[in-house]
Amino acid sequence: MTQLPTRIDFRRNTQTVPPSIRAATLKNTRTAVIKRDQAVQRVGVEYWERLRQAAHDLRLHAITHLDRYLPLLESKVIQAGGQVHWANNANEVYTLVTQIAHQHRARRIVKVKSMVSEEIALNDALRAAGLDAIETDLGEFIVQLDGSRPSHPTNPSLHYTKEYIAELFQRKLGVDAPPIPTVLTDIARVHLREEFLRAEMGISGGNFLIAETGTLVLVTNEGNGRMCTTLPPVHVAIVGIEKVVPDWDSVAILLQLLARSTAGLDLSAYTTFITGTRPSGPREFHLILLDNGRTRILQDAHARETLLCIRCGACANICPIFQQVGGLAYDSPYTGPIGAIVSPQLFGIRRAGALPFASSLCGACAEVCPVKIPIPQILLHLRHRAVEGDTFEQPVAPTLVRLGARAGTLALARSWLYELGTQILKFIQRPLQRGEWLPMLPPPFNRWTMTRPLPKFRADFRAWWRKRIA
Repeated sequence: MTQLPTRIDFRRNTQTVPPSIRAATLKNTRTAVIKRDQAVQRVGVEYWERLRQAAHDLRLHAITHLDRYLPLLESKVIQAGGQVHWANNANEVYTLVTQIAHQHRARRIVKVKSMVSEEIALNDALRAAGLDAIETDLGEFIVQLDGSRPSHPTNPSLHYTKEYIAELFQRKLGVDAPPIPTVLTDIARVHLREEFLRAEMGISGGNFLIAETGTLVLVTNEGNGRMCTTLPPVHVAIVGIEKVVPDWDSVAILLQLLARSTAGLDLSAYTTFITGTRPSGPREFHLILLDNGRTRILQDAHARETLLCIRCGACANICPIFQQVGGLAYDSPYTGPIGAIVSPQLFGIRRAGALPFASSLCGACAEVCPVKIPIPQILLHLRHRAVEGDTFEQPVAPTLVRLGARAGTLALARSWLYELGTQILKFIQRPLQRGEWLPMLPPPFNRWTMTRPLPKFRADFRAWWRKRIA
């Protein structure tokens, strides 16, 4: 049995990330925002808002009725000739996948882009088990070739420039690769075609699972998804339990939102529906339903709407923090605003407790979210968990920070105490002050001044305001 490490290292090799990462991230995210806005305008803002509300309601209904829809889904998949497996955690997925591979003597595996496989570091586990898993999505292929990791939920290589990709192809594939996107795509296509033909097993995720028919829905803009789920004799789909939806009407609503939010398209290039085994496809279809902390999220009434996410990436594209730092800074497979609320809940507040604070709370993410997840409210909820703790986890903030937060709450609630504090701070900062700046603060406040100076604290606002209104 392949065991999950005590802590999954999502960083891998990030030293080869090109220095122009910020410029590439800004360019690509801004382009995505413009395309999404144009797509919304084409259908009309009023209709779009009705779609969003409908999607929110049906997704919330589905995740709060998993006890109804998951058994129905299981029975329909089995009825269609497929096999269903339940996995509580990453280790159980590793065991299932390696058992299926060994049963069929499969050593070469082709993969469709899958966030859930990144979540459980599946590729690392397969490699440890002696299995060769090849990413076939163009962005994922580039990232895997570079030994790095995805920086965006739908555009894994968003942080790369075409010049860097060309140099990477020349170095890793030994081919002449000019920095022309169409030529680079053709090079990858030729290389991956051999992998499709040699593969003995295909692995995918799933965008949605339709309970009424047991249908797996895959949405891609490349043909690799169909190649991975058609050519190999065995297809294994690993999908989070929250991806189930009641019926085809639900999918019809969600597909309208997903393509427009992800790529500004009215419809994705490939929308694939797989129901069990079929004469023209693999001999075996295995569906692995993964929990991995999802039922725990569901128990939290303040944060369960996190599970509504359809992984479109729109919140990352619009986020000013993501645009400046890029996805690799999140040290998690889930990046951007949705990553800031998903990661602390899946991996624990001790592992990812800093992410809820990586936000200005501007609310842009909630405005663009196609299923209306209240991300800023959940961020605040998780910040409270990190500092004060709750019924789910103990606080992880240092005692001094927690005491400071409580003191700030007390001072802000009493104007006389706040004014007294401002006068005291004027004197406390003097030994540390250098001109108009505080270049070095004592721990734990030096976490800020280790990278940049802090402007000196000014306590004259109230006096200025009194003079202004006098």
